[in-house]
Amino acid sequence: MKYLNVNPSMQGAEDSGDIQVATKLLENKLVEIENKLAQQSDKKKRAELLLDYGHTCLELQKNFDAWQAGQEAFKIFVPIEDWEGAVLACNIMFSAEQPDSLVALGNGVWLAVTFPIDPELSVVMLEHIVDETPDDSDGAAVAAATAHYIVDLRAQDKERENLLFFTNQLLATVARRHSNVENQADFQAWIEKLELNSPDDFLGRLGQVLNIMVQDDWWVDRDALRATLP
Repeated sequence: MKYLNVNPSMQGAEDSGDIQVATKLLENKLVEIENKLAQQSDKKKRAELLLDYGHTCLELQKNFDAWQAGQEAFKIFVPIEDWEGAVLACNIMFSAEQPDSLVALGNGVWLAVTFPIDPELSVVMLEHIVDETPDDSDGAAVAAATAHYIVDLRAQDKERENLLFFTNQLLATVARRHSNVENQADFQAWIEKLELNSPDDFLGRLGQVLNIMVQDDWWVDRDALRATLP
């Protein structure tokens, strides 16, 4: 899988010496990317470099720099309608833990659900909502149900099997923490009670969740984009 569990970390560093070496390598990588950015005039390639820069900044815990890189990349990807790139940029901004990180997540999730990007990335974004909501919140259930629906709708072949297993487990985890669901009969009853078997219902409720997260700070013209959809 390309995107699940992509958040960078220093896992595997056994002592301070290892961490220092890893940090130095990452700092050298930043310098290399900066040099490439200075020479890159192609917008899409520049945005892709900015994503790499942002991820590297996150590894170095340079969160504000990561936010700025993600923001700049987003502003490049949207006009060229590279929605997967725009969602990746939102993921960086969310991970940077800045004041508007939830706004970035809301915008990213809207794009990830609206457009047929890699379903695994859509799942990653929706899982963030699960992680960010209280245990008793219906928002987590709605996000998990949407993740499962998107995988069922868009994923293919081996990826589909792996992602459906993941989203099934995600739904079960949410059910357990939301309503202490421990068996299949109770799980099915929980699904029906929250109308998680009705896409029209849970997608509408997801929209309400996103509106609360974004607080009218939408970074794209959603009405204009909806008008372009089949």
